[in-house]
Amino acid sequence: MDNHHPAIEIVQLSFRYPDGHQALCDINLRLEPGERVGLVGPNGAGKSSLILQLNGILRGQGHVRIQGLEATEPNLPRIRALVGLVFQDPDDQLFSPTVFDDVAFGPIYMGLPPHIVQERTRRSLALVGLEEYAARTSHHLSVGEKKRVALATVLAMDPPILALDEPSAGLDPRARRQLINLLAGLPQTMLISTHDLRLVAELCPRMVIIDEGQIVADGPTTALMRDDTLLAAHHLSDIG
Repeated sequence: MDNHHPAIEIVQLSFRYPDGHQALCDINLRLEPGERVGLVGPNGAGKSSLILQLNGILRGQGHVRIQGLEATEPNLPRIRALVGLVFQDPDDQLFSPTVFDDVAFGPIYMGLPPHIVQERTRRSLALVGLEEYAARTSHHLSVGEKKRVALATVLAMDPPILALDEPSAGLDPRARRQLINLLAGLPQTMLISTHDLRLVAELCPRMVIIDEGQIVADGPTTALMRDDTLLAAHHLSDIG
């Protein structure tokens, strides 16, 4: 992990969709290595639009730097190895015949030797508690199991940064608890986009509130959680 640069540095980032919708406006955000930050806001606030900037799926005006590396076209292959993006819908990430194949895809694509691919795949499945699922078909699993497989596909590439989009959405209480325990034990820098304020309270010492494409608050989670007026103003008081 590169400790000489911020893990994530976003400077004056704005983004407009082709239909003219302004999704992000002058975003400034910095995460240090090892930080876990909750990104919260109502539907349509810009959370997913921001997460997708981190590895160049969406590209706005301004600067996005990952460990000091500017998110420009020539740097995107390296940046995509640094940022493990876990989509809200695990079916967007799972497409192989078996769970093992899904998790092995990234290391194979990286050109790693077969024995390293095997090692990383088995290690990642063990991390998410699904080592016995290697031969199963991902699409036959529950939502919670699929989300853990999707996380394993990212962990197998050993990224220093994780960007998670609504990781607890659609999970029952048991699966949600398993996910929180799993994320709490990982060393990566994390930016977690979520509606789940209880998850943020447990996992993220720092919380960033985004609304209408702008960051409206950034501070210690405990302090922001106590600000009922702030939470209510951004439709967060009844979330979680």
